[in-house]
Amino acid sequence: MDLGALLGASIILFTGLALGKLISLLRLPNVTGYLIGGLLIGPSVLGIISDEMIGNLEFISQISLAFIAFSIGLSFKFNYLKRMGLTPFVITILEATLAVLFVQIVLFLAGFELRLVLVLGSIAAATAPAATVMVIRQYRAKGPVTDMLLSVVAIDDAVAIVLFGFSATIAQTMIGSVPSTSLTLSLLTPIFDIIIAIIIGVIVAVIVKYLFKVFTTRGGQLSVLLAGVLLTTGLAIMFNVSDLLANMALGLVVTNISLEAQVMDDMIEYITPPIYMMFFVLSGAKLQLNVITSIGLIGIIYIVFRVAGKIAGARLGAEIMKTSSNVKKYLGPMLIPQAGVAIGLATSAEKLLPEHSAQITAVVLVATLIYELVGPVITKISLQRAGEISDD
Repeated sequence: MDLGALLGASIILFTGLALGKLISLLRLPNVTGYLIGGLLIGPSVLGIISDEMIGNLEFISQISLAFIAFSIGLSFKFNYLKRMGLTPFVITILEATLAVLFVQIVLFLAGFELRLVLVLGSIAAATAPAATVMVIRQYRAKGPVTDMLLSVVAIDDAVAIVLFGFSATIAQTMIGSVPSTSLTLSLLTPIFDIIIAIIIGVIVAVIVKYLFKVFTTRGGQLSVLLAGVLLTTGLAIMFNVSDLLANMALGLVVTNISLEAQVMDDMIEYITPPIYMMFFVLSGAKLQLNVITSIGLIGIIYIVFRVAGKIAGARLGAEIMKTSSNVKKYLGPMLIPQAGVAIGLATSAEKLLPEHSAQITAVVLVATLIYELVGPVITKISLQRAGEISDD
């Protein structure tokens, strides 16, 4: 790493500290301050942080997302999963599917090309867990709505990948790029990817459990934990599968087979705050204000009807599974954030439809800008109204 990247890292940390403190005076979540701070110092506004610096520090985003996914997995003990039952799965499938269908149907009725409708609409399923987890941790939210929210955002990644895979395959068959003999294999590929990601998490979890018994000092165990998360992430990238899913699987297995799971959770809470802060400031720095004017009708439809689909799907799933009234009312609006997974899917979509790459990129980036800035605030308000965090 060169001096520019090191200087950039220090600026990012100081910006996060300052804007986090400032935004807290307005009784808003710290993550909102981090994002705004990053936007201000990034190339889009003041240009203090360059695109090159952002690229050099990209590994911080990967590490941060890996730990966020791992910490989500740690919360899924078998007795917790047994208590939750099928409810989060039903809600997730419906909120993700309706978000996709709402966007696709309205885009189709507006006259956009069917292949673009299928591929762009499928990206609407993705929900970003990072901002949500940060708000929950900051305000120490607890209760049935919080539990359901964590479960849904964890499962959502897998559902989004499957829905995108199906839509992408259908779009490819429309231009004849997928032979009929391999159509079934193409449709099953997203499911195979999820299985591989889970296998990676399970294998590394067994290794981590064993090494935690070998290395008993705090420093040794911290090194094992860091190495385990990095190994899981690296293997997932090597096999081109979701590192978020792999690390969630790592956390889920570890918390159910190791007596040291609580120690790991405590370690994460101790070492990750500056990593998370840098991640969100970097995320803010990546947001581009100049693309807002380029999204047109297609972007407006995507932004509005994705939210409508998420809220409607979460409400329908909660009604079907007869959850509490608070889950029915407040879960949907908290599924607004969208970032890393959506951008990753958009990159894949650009390769599928190169003639629409600029349009897809602009829509997803603007959606990310809006969702990431308003999402944490809505999450905080929703959890307050549900009575699961105290009023400031």
